Amino acid sequence: MPSNENRSVPGSYNDSQDTVNMSATQWRTFFKDQNLVSLIDTALKNNQEMKITLQEIEIAKNDIRSRHAALLPTVSLRAGAELEKVGRYTSQGAGDASTEIKPGKEVPENLPNYMIGAYANWEADIWKKLHNAKKAAVTRYLATVEGRNFALTNLIAEVANSYYELLALDNQLGIVKQNIELQKSALEIVKVQKEAARATELAVQKFEAEVLKSQSMEFDILQSIKETENKINFLLGRYPQEIPRDKSDFLGLLPQAVSSGIPSQLLANRPDIKQAELDLAAAKLDVKVARAEFYPSLGISAGVGLEAFKPSYLVKYPVESLLYSLAGDLVAPLINRNAIKAEFNSANARQLQAIYNYERTILNAYLEVSTQLSNISNLEHSYDLKSKQVDALTRSIDISNDLFKSARADYFEVLMTQRDALEAKLELVETKKEQLNAVVNIYRDLGGGWK
Repeated sequence: MPSNENRSVPGSYNDSQDTVNMSATQWRTFFKDQNLVSLIDTALKNNQEMKITLQEIEIAKNDIRSRHAALLPTVSLRAGAELEKVGRYTSQGAGDASTEIKPGKEVPENLPNYMIGAYANWEADIWKKLHNAKKAAVTRYLATVEGRNFALTNLIAEVANSYYELLALDNQLGIVKQNIELQKSALEIVKVQKEAARATELAVQKFEAEVLKSQSMEFDILQSIKETENKINFLLGRYPQEIPRDKSDFLGLLPQAVSSGIPSQLLANRPDIKQAELDLAAAKLDVKVARAEFYPSLGISAGVGLEAFKPSYLVKYPVESLLYSLAGDLVAPLINRNAIKAEFNSANARQLQAIYNYERTILNAYLEVSTQLSNISNLEHSYDLKSKQVDALTRSIDISNDLFKSARADYFEVLMTQRDALEAKLELVETKKEQLNAVVNIYRDLGGGWK
């Protein structure tokens, strides 16, 4: 039997006493950028993956109808006509030869027969096998609904993360372009100094190489922007087009305040946990259905109709043409029970799988939230330090340029200062993007977005 270790979650995240959970906030309220809200709205309408998930729900709904139909009698209509000739020297042939089909007329050698009737078959669900099968189908339908909710919250998070990645790339492109202009200015200064014999050709080539490197980086970022735009368009289910967005003041964006609540709220908020729970309930019902296969099944069949050798008699003599039948069958497996045992054992194994999957899903949900909370805290400290680093390096560029002009610093120091400043600015933008993504991820991991 599985252990109880993963069946309950800790009482809090890192001893936090916060009981307010941000997942209760609707996504239209959670995201403030109207361009992003519009993109998410389009994705929810057009995303092909969501449409596939909706069809899975429809399939599960039809399975319920199928299981419900098994509880009801099967009724069918039948109409038929036949022509029969029996051998003269058989018991039926000898009897027909000495029988008058009507006064003064023998039974003809070729005897037609016409029939019309209704037949019904029904299995009495004495062991609740069919009822449990229907309950399992209903439970799996509810699980597919939760699966759709889980896909929904993941889609919202993926669109938002890609959108912030696009904004970050726009900002990095602007930084690189500014740096190229700064490097070109420095290159012109070095060329002038070379003409005045205050710098060498080596310095000129070094500065020119740095300009070329930054120009190459510009095209790399442009390609990343195109790829990210296409990724968003794919999520939105449309062909490539420009993504509307505000490219200004990316570093001024403030992440949402995080309220994680308590871990037990995950059981009600996370669709994947609820889906795993419903899958477990369905697996338990499957075991009951498999167990009922060992017991006898009671089938009842009935039929009523009209039968005569002339079609007109079906109307003229309905009472004489009446036929009916009623039968009951009690069938129990006696010898070949191995197949039933195998299915019962498989159902038990699937139930254990569902238990382990439920435990794993809860554990994964808690660890995801715990990881993101730690990530948000560390990114906050990292961003503050990187901001100070950028400020210091930005000031050092002016200082190094002044020193270089007065021949108190060599070109290598200028190059390294510019390079360090560029890298720090790009890292600062990356950290800001990670901050925004971390808040989106914690919102998703807490179960937000689908309500």
